Amino acid sequence: MSQIDDLPPLRAVIETHGIAAKKSLGQNFLLDLNLTAKIARMAGDLKGSDILEIGPGPGGLTRGLLAEGARRVLAIEKDARCIAALEEIASAYPGRLEVVNGDALEIDVAGRLTAPIRVAANLPYNIGTELLVRWLSPPAWPPFWESLTLMFQREVAQRIVAMPGDKAYGRLALLVHWRTDARIVMDLPPEAFSPPPKVSSAVVHLTALPAPRYPADAAMLNRVVATAFNQRRKMLRSALKPLGADVEDHLNAVGIPPTARAEEIGLEQFCALTRSLTP
Repeated sequence: MSQIDDLPPLRAVIETHGIAAKKSLGQNFLLDLNLTAKIARMAGDLKGSDILEIGPGPGGLTRGLLAEGARRVLAIEKDARCIAALEEIASAYPGRLEVVNGDALEIDVAGRLTAPIRVAANLPYNIGTELLVRWLSPPAWPPFWESLTLMFQREVAQRIVAMPGDKAYGRLALLVHWRTDARIVMDLPPEAFSPPPKVSSAVVHLTALPAPRYPADAAMLNRVVATAFNQRRKMLRSALKPLGADVEDHLNAVGIPPTARAEEIGLEQFCALTRSLTP
């Protein structure tokens, strides 16, 4: 008997269903159910919320989310080997877990969930950043979710929360800080996983803001930031030349030194530059 529910320990589940982690799917399983329950608690008060989970694997975090009181969990799992194990969890929590066998990059999940909605996941390493950018860049804001509690490689987590001047500061941090409050809430060593990855991991919690911190056109901001950080050691007047011959005039107009580099410029200044460049 495990410590959070009456289902078998995860090692037994993996052995019973033959779910060896696949490198091709970016799988590293957390087997300590007390640890997965702790991660679930980092998502906040789950009672009364629907939860979207991507890549549940054998269901360690899924069980934590349900044990911590999630109203309902929608679990998207690409690996068909894991479905039987997840269905056993669904039977133990009647009406509270829906399992979908499919690719999270291709499934429209919003229509399957009822607000308030939180996202909590030990994201597969090979699609984690792409999913985060999608969740940060919906056609309209606020998004369908209230918060994201996500596990990444620690290097990626540091890129998410980085500030100007930090080595990890770049496009991802700017997109995150424009529309959310973000912080690292937990660090996990490689030995917490099976098989142990070569790097440490971290859990990041992001809370959606009601509106972006500063006004800016989302598509243009993304273009400006991507262009600026494409050649991060260059002065902005050179790095941003693809945006137009008069880019230096726009930099001067909003008080950004044309000789500055992207990693020195804060979100408010990038948003001001975006507004200046927007027709």
